[in-house]
Order: sequence, then structure tokens, then C-alpha cells
Amino acid sequence: MAEGRVYNFSAGPSQMPLEVLEEIQREMVNYKGCGMSVMEMSHRGKEFMGIASQAEKDLRDIFGVPSDYKVMMSQGGATLMFSSIPLNMLGTKGKADYLVTGQWGEKALKECNKYGTGQAACNSKSTKFTTIPKPSEWKLDPEAAFAHYCDNETVNGVEWGYTPDVGNVPLVADMSSNFCSRPIDVSKHAVVYAGIQKNLGPSGMAVSFIRPDFVDGKNEAKICPTYCSWKTTVDAESMYNTPACFTMYAMAEYLKYTKKIGGVAYWAEQSDKKAGMLYGAIEGSDGFYQCPVAKDARSRMNVPFTIMGGDEVIEKKFLAEAQKQKLFQLAGHRSVGGCRASLYNGMPIEGVSVLTDFMKSFMDENRK
Repeated sequence: MAEGRVYNFSAGPSQMPLEVLEEIQREMVNYKGCGMSVMEMSHRGKEFMGIASQAEKDLRDIFGVPSDYKVMMSQGGATLMFSSIPLNMLGTKGKADYLVTGQWGEKALKECNKYGTGQAACNSKSTKFTTIPKPSEWKLDPEAAFAHYCDNETVNGVEWGYTPDVGNVPLVADMSSNFCSRPIDVSKHAVVYAGIQKNLGPSGMAVSFIRPDFVDGKNEAKICPTYCSWKTTVDAESMYNTPACFTMYAMAEYLKYTKKIGGVAYWAEQSDKKAGMLYGAIEGSDGFYQCPVAKDARSRMNVPFTIMGGDEVIEKKFLAEAQKQKLFQLAGHRSVGGCRASLYNGMPIEGVSVLTDFMKSFMDENRK
């Protein structure tokens, strides 16, 4: 680890690979000898157009995006997509199914109800979002315009282990917090979208892979703002207006690095190792640490845990002492409490090793 840096377990924006940051640093003032920083250049100039073009090519290569699908890069993150999805997909059907397994899926459903009827095909709120309901419990509407799920719930630490089967209804996935951490079968989805600030760069942008029948404008609502129109954005090659240039560039460098080290398969292997280490420490603590999420729904990305049954005093002590070991941003989401460690691509295995070693020593010193 570079001198002065810490292990940052933030849920997003999150730690990025040092190699990517150092490459950005090298090119910060004078990008490839053009005399300008990426932050200063025109998004229509040949230098930046080259960055954007290569970013799309690498996205297609890394994720195996079908050639007829469109790649869209948009501002507003996944949250603006909560609005854009019903505005571009509801069409004349006017209703959509949502598989709600956490707070982000719940927010997406709420947003759909502004423009049509959002139907909760399942909702695990009664379990405090610690499970994924079995398919036999879902109430799917075959006439729905689409079915939406959040592949990984950042706040609650729940992750789907499979792609939901919703029949012939177009499937939409919010993959913001596990994007680029394991392979995706894009062809099973009508839309895959993700804010990139977890596993692929800084905040400010979402990436979407969209089936061609949803970018022709035929399902677009009359009230859809021009800026939320997928047809407008795709037709303009994600440059209807000035894009989030520096975010796009940083993502492009992250993509280059991902290709260099072995693609998504490499990140998947690392993710499995890191999650195994941390869940192993929790399970091996004889109840000192506890994870509230059902074992078959646990996230590899976001690991929530309590200490001594949720003792707030001991948890505050844990967070304070963790910082002395350069372990930062381990507090749970404000709505859930407890602790949470996010294990995104930028978190090296050594960081998780330092954390699990600290957890063991803290347990030994504080067990009553």
C-alpha cells in the first residue's frame, strides 16, 4: 500500500486500484502530450472522442455485450435511471413488476409509481431485507412492461446468486454495486444498468446495456424529459450534452486495467476470496460477530455485521480502534446501524486480511 493511504471500506464512492489512480495522476496535467488535462479538453475533440470510443469497445469486450445492444453512458447515476426506466419502457402497458429485496429496489419501485403502476412481485421487507424470496412466492404479471430487480443491495448486504426467470417479460437489472465483479449474461436482460462508483471508477455516471427495441422511442412516455430519453442519448452516442468527461476517462482507465489483469473472471475470483475470508471470520467468532443476512443471500460486495448482538458502545470502540490499523469507513448505513465492510474490486486481499486479523484481536480483548 502506498505511504499515507488507508484501507477504505466505503460503500461508494470506494477505493480504486492504486495502479489506476497512479496512471490518472501521471496524465493529469498533460494527457498523452496533447498539452491539456482531460478535465480541460473539449468532449468533441479527437482526444476525448478517442477515450469515449475505446471505453465503449472495452465495455463490450469485458462484459460480452451482444452486438445489437446499445451501450449508454449517462449522468445521474442509477438513481436517475429509476425514473428513466419507466419513462422509456412502460409504453402502453403502464405497469411493471419489481422484485424488492432491499432499499434500492424499494426506491426504484416508488419512482415507477410516479409514471405508472409499480407492482411488488415480491418484497422481503418483513425480514428486514435479509432474504431473497423463493420464486414460488413471487407474483409475476405476464402483462407487465418489464420486471426489475437489484442484483446486489448495498445497504442490506443481499445479492442474487442467479438471474431471475420472469418468463417473456423484459428483465431489467440494477447492478450498481456488483457490476464488474462477476460475469453477466447480458442477453438474458432487456436492460442492465449500473452506477460505476463502486467497482469501475468515481461517481457521476451510469453505464447501461440496452436491448435495441427499447431505444427506438416507441415505448417512450410523452412526458419523458429529453435528457432522460434513451433514444436521444443513444442516437447522440452518449453526448447529447457535455458528458461527465473525467468520470468517463477514469472508468476507461479502470477498464484497461481490468483487461490487463484478466477481465471479470479475475475480479470474480478475488471477490470470492475476500468474501470468504470475512464471512469466515464472522462465522468463526462464536457469535461475537453476527451477519443478519441469510447465508444463501449474502453479498460478496457488502458485508453487514453486528458486534455482541448490536452493542453500540462496543461497535463505536471497534470503529475507533480499526482506524488505528488504517481500516476506515466500516460503519453500517445510517438506516441499519452496526458495521459494514464493502469489498469492491479496488480493495486488495491484504486489506481484508488486515481487517480479519484486527477482528480476531478485538474479539479476544473484548469478549466477556
